[in-house]
Amino acid sequence: MSILSIKNLHISTDGQKIVKGIDLIIKEGEVHAIMGPNGSGKSTLVNALMGNPKYTITDGEILFKGRDLLALDPHERAQAGLFLAFQYPRTIEGVSLRSFLFSAYSAQMAARFPDKRKISPITFQALLQQKMDLLKLDHFFAERSVNEGFSGGEKKKAEVLQMLTLEPELALLDETDSGLDIDALKVVAEGINELRVAGHESLVTSRPATSDQRPATLIVTHYARILDYIKPDFVHVMEDGRITRSGNAELAGELEKVGYGEMKN
Repeated sequence: MSILSIKNLHISTDGQKIVKGIDLIIKEGEVHAIMGPNGSGKSTLVNALMGNPKYTITDGEILFKGRDLLALDPHERAQAGLFLAFQYPRTIEGVSLRSFLFSAYSAQMAARFPDKRKISPITFQALLQQKMDLLKLDHFFAERSVNEGFSGGEKKKAEVLQMLTLEPELALLDETDSGLDIDALKVVAEGINELRVAGHESLVTSRPATSDQRPATLIVTHYARILDYIKPDFVHVMEDGRITRSGNAELAGELEKVGYGEMKN
């Protein structure tokens, strides 16, 4: 079953056409990677999917789990199970990461599973610690204000921690690998792989995930190095607002060898 269906999508910002007719289908449990040079429209695409008002959909259709995504406000898209890890995460002073995640988790699960009992702070702490252990984060990390004084790598780990905690049905990762050293990259990749494997076997749903219930992931990246640790089902090349080529994981390696310019020839 397709979780995301995009048909003839056109996106503009400040009167300039950025995305120029994209078609893309992502099925449940799949990992897709979009690669391309700077300015090709990769980040515009995922930000528009999340409802960033900076971007205007001028034509096309987007269905998320069969629903018209364009009819949903950004918070409704998040409640429906869509998640975006930003390239430049924001700082929230005076709010601990633990409190932020507890509030976000409670709100999302109440919207997605209204018949389930509200999770207690103690139970949530156990869930959060499990995710933090996976990312090799000590328990003090969650007591710090959201992204305040965080290094670049810590910000990316906090984003992945949020993703694992919220258990989205489709995770959009906008250059999450940018600026990471090799150790941080491996940890972030492990977190992304965990989302792929775990599915929705959570304290709220209380049921194991079958293969067709596993979350899907769309990774936007400029370089292939994160794909050394995450094997995508599909790789798409995006240039000048269009998907110009699609293939399997081997396409990323080919791009790394010859570059985008040679790929056109």
